[in-house]
Amino acid sequence: MTMASRLLWVDDEIDMLRPHIIFLKNKGYDVTTCNNGSDALRHCQEKPFDLILLDENMPGLSGLETLQGIKELQPDVPVVMVTKNEEEDLMDQAIGAQIADYLIKPVNPNQILLSLKKNIHQREIVSEATQSGYSRAFLELQEQIDANPDFEQWKELYRRLVRWELQLSENSAPMADMLATQKEEANRAFFRFIKEHYEDWVNKPEERPLISPDVMKRKVFPLLREGRQVYMLVLDNFRYDQWRILSPELSEAFDIDEDLYLGILPTATGYARNAIFSGLMPADIKKMYPHLWVEETQEEGKNLHEEELLRLQMERFRRKEQFTYNKLNDSLAAERVIGNISAMARVPLNVLVVNFIDILSHARTDSRMVRELMADEAAYRSITLSWFRHTAVKELFAMLAAQDADIIITTDHGSIHVDTPIKVVGDREVNTNLRYKLGKNLSYPHRDVFEMKQPANVGLPTPNLSTIYIFAGGRNFFAYPNNYNHYVQYYRNTFQHGGISLEEMLIPLVHLRPKRNR
Repeated sequence: MTMASRLLWVDDEIDMLRPHIIFLKNKGYDVTTCNNGSDALRHCQEKPFDLILLDENMPGLSGLETLQGIKELQPDVPVVMVTKNEEEDLMDQAIGAQIADYLIKPVNPNQILLSLKKNIHQREIVSEATQSGYSRAFLELQEQIDANPDFEQWKELYRRLVRWELQLSENSAPMADMLATQKEEANRAFFRFIKEHYEDWVNKPEERPLISPDVMKRKVFPLLREGRQVYMLVLDNFRYDQWRILSPELSEAFDIDEDLYLGILPTATGYARNAIFSGLMPADIKKMYPHLWVEETQEEGKNLHEEELLRLQMERFRRKEQFTYNKLNDSLAAERVIGNISAMARVPLNVLVVNFIDILSHARTDSRMVRELMADEAAYRSITLSWFRHTAVKELFAMLAAQDADIIITTDHGSIHVDTPIKVVGDREVNTNLRYKLGKNLSYPHRDVFEMKQPANVGLPTPNLSTIYIFAGGRNFFAYPNNYNHYVQYYRNTFQHGGISLEEMLIPLVHLRPKRNR
């Protein structure tokens, strides 16, 4: 402890607790004592405390009455109830009044010390333990990165990196920068891994990991065959780290089976999400349903035909179940779905596309105010959590928890925080995405991109015979030489998608079952 923590101990038998008080003073605590509630409130008016130990059964003001007064004077101070009273009703009242801990007399000094560490020093202790833990894990993680992992090993490695990222950012640990550097190294290795294997995966469905076109037939249709009702929620632009901070919000009501799958390239809605709903690679969508494919150069929205693509996929797989399709672009749309939930409960498959996170990501690029609110990855996650807690989407999950249904949560792609520009030159027909480009006459540094000179070999459509695709990896983004400095300044430190990274391609696929139906 850098400075003595101030304690107030309130007990009508305070003299009998002298050995405990001496123990705490020897540990470096500044302990003030009193034997009644009125004196306790006077002390709270005179100076702040870091923690208060409070008896319940005292003459004059009871412990609960004193607690109420303390909360009015020092609302944020943790209060630990120390009492002989084991009545459940008292425990409920004390917990309802938001005490920090409840200890039953007689207590020994170490019980008190443990409660102090938990309620005063927890952040400091956890931060030190997290830094120490990541320091020990660093070399092991680096060995995994360097060992040419297979796909399942990449999933596990990414999970571990995200777990450390959440722990380190939560405790403001200095090693967060060290982890960020290690994630960049992991993304460079993952970029090489995708370049080596991607074409084989596209062309060998029986050998590949789960990718976008496989989601419906391998994860949703089997549940329908079992006669289960399914709600499928596709959260656009939803990363694994964002799922990890939302997961605790759902764990009380649902059993959770969590996995990751591989989003196809480009990691953009027009390709990856249409692949989910069609069950096809983009080139096959264009070939089989040309009227439903929208080229990059067309101004028409790239996700206007999802419902029709899903209907066609179900027909190809002889799935005759009814389904609904709903797009939730705002809270009003979510409220309409909630109002219609009783009718949806009679439909075997309900698909809901939720666009908030993608809208938020684009808003950060375009709005200075949103950039301030989402200054870094931790802030991005925090806003995602706040959105979930304070919109109708959380109410929707509460209603689904009351049904006998399976809920699939997934996404089409994630996004990555970009900061390193790569110069690319193209004609006026080149698309505007910052993480992938397609066109006829592209000039770029070959070593920094994944180039697809024969797009048909990887399931991508070609507007003309000389079209090629290029993809950025890591935290790179494409910038044009014209007005280069302005362009780089505007887009640096924004969240983008379309390219190759763990964040964009290894994305959540989560199966929820309501606990009430166990």
